[in-house]
Amino acid sequence: MTVPTVNPTLTERLEHSPVHQAFIERPFFRGIADFAVSKEQAAVFLGQWWHPLHYFPTFLARCVAVLPDITSKSAVTRILNQETGNGRVAKAHEVIYEDSMVAAGFDRAAITGTAPFPETAELVSGYERASAQRFSALGFIYATEVTDLLMVSSIGKAVERATGQTKNQWVIIHVAQEPDHVAEAGRTMLDGFTPPEQDEVLTAADEMWTLWSGFFDRLSAETGIGLAAR
Repeated sequence: MTVPTVNPTLTERLEHSPVHQAFIERPFFRGIADFAVSKEQAAVFLGQWWHPLHYFPTFLARCVAVLPDITSKSAVTRILNQETGNGRVAKAHEVIYEDSMVAAGFDRAAITGTAPFPETAELVSGYERASAQRFSALGFIYATEVTDLLMVSSIGKAVERATGQTKNQWVIIHVAQEPDHVAEAGRTMLDGFTPPEQDEVLTAADEMWTLWSGFFDRLSAETGIGLAAR
């Protein structure tokens, strides 16, 4: 008797994507825990991270505009509200990021005024392209939220090792809010997508993980972090 093959759900396909798995195994993530990070090296991470961080609210707002159903609009709006401080500018993620890193001893101009590497610029361009269409927007949203804490914690670990600061407010707010973001991103993965539509979402998510892989590989190349782990 032949046992029928069960088609995986969209979220399962995303979770088990080989591109996703390759991303979370980047040498940077595997090497950061054991690397003696200098302030100069950490400043490289911070100056590059600023660019996607600063663009992310714009990306979310564009996604709200392009998504056709109210469930997805509501879910993404909740993420956007938290990113922008729920009406309180001082609580916006980019403001907390800038202020917390200055408090840790980094130069404000180095955080917000560093030119992007080509990989960073392409990453931001990818977010802009994805936000123009429903299924690419969904792929980028979901892929970002399920890996955001990994990325944030790695940057936070670098700052901790460079400065000795163990309670960074930017990391703390991500730990507090990321479960909400992941849950809301999951709400956008609605039932009823056709197989071609699922493929579009997965293709977009894979593109996002590929772009972020390039981002972190460039950080490894610039700083040496993770190169021994390749």
